[in-house]
Amino acid sequence: MNIIGIIAEYNPFHNGHIYHIEKIKEKYPNSLIILVLNGYFTERGLISVLSKEDKTKIALDNDIDIVLELPFIYGTQSSDIFGFYSVKILNELKVDHIIFGSESNNITLLNKVVDIQLNDSLYDSNVKKYLSEGNNYPTAMKKALNINEDISNPNDLLGISYIKAIKKINPNIIPETIQRTNDYHDILSNDKIISASNIRQKLQNGEQINKFLPEYTIPHLHNITNDSLFNLLKFKILTDKDLSIYLDVDEGIEYRLLKFINFSNSFDELISNIKTKRYTYNKLNRMLLHILIGLTKEDNKNVKLDYIKILGFNNNGQQYLKNIRKNIILPTTPNKESLIYKYEIKSAYLYEQATHKSLNNFDIKNIPIKKN
Repeated sequence: MNIIGIIAEYNPFHNGHIYHIEKIKEKYPNSLIILVLNGYFTERGLISVLSKEDKTKIALDNDIDIVLELPFIYGTQSSDIFGFYSVKILNELKVDHIIFGSESNNITLLNKVVDIQLNDSLYDSNVKKYLSEGNNYPTAMKKALNINEDISNPNDLLGISYIKAIKKINPNIIPETIQRTNDYHDILSNDKIISASNIRQKLQNGEQINKFLPEYTIPHLHNITNDSLFNLLKFKILTDKDLSIYLDVDEGIEYRLLKFINFSNSFDELISNIKTKRYTYNKLNRMLLHILIGLTKEDNKNVKLDYIKILGFNNNGQQYLKNIRKNIILPTTPNKESLIYKYEIKSAYLYEQATHKSLNNFDIKNIPIKKN
């Protein structure tokens, strides 16, 4: 039996995710699928329109056998950190494949990129050079790689991070791609399978979205954006003595924050006002989220993955966990003294501020969801 690992945010869970699971089952019909799930906030620093608990239930209802938590502290950082800890968690549960969506669907190309990144002694210094010239990170990376192929699409970039992590953690894991059938940046398409960002935009606009995701997902959606937390962000920026202690607040950008916060009325407006060539939109979004939740550079430096949290499982998943429990190195009981746990609880409380609903019991009780 193949043990397949997948990594997802389900913001929200839609027809493309069903397609992903179906394609895995089609190729590996007797496989067991383990999902590492990002929770209340995403890698791009966005608030999720589905709660962590609802995402877990929906995943189990769609033939996922085990759902594991990607901690907030790793799930809201750059793709390399996001990818490394996702793969590390999956490796703990002994997956032999990791299968992800890809725009290029070219595993040879993605492996080539990773080999350059890991083996070219000039790569890192070239990236720094291109960054110092005012390029953002994706552009600097492309120039440093010196390749003609386009690897700038979001899923390909994540795929590169996954493969890099696999080579560092366990080269025996086999990475595979599934062709992505839509464009992440497209917010106009009305095909059956569209991007999550397109669905979120339509949700905000009050448009019908029933065509794009399973019906049972819709009642659980929260029509929220980061702007639901903007007033709290404004309060924190104006009252904190030293913003530079927070993760991603670098190069004096805290002064631009203080300069423009009173002239901004939303996350996007603030980002537009403080943005420079050096910063991507996603990096600034993550920075604002880290200020909101209070994630300091010191805590980020000291944090370690000291447990694996199981969010849910079905009968097959439960049996598999029993079979391999002795071989799992990290504890599967949350450590309440851990920095990971501290920020996970804070993320649940922050999510409640945005949704105005009590949703933290899932994190407080730490009881996995069992699907029979």
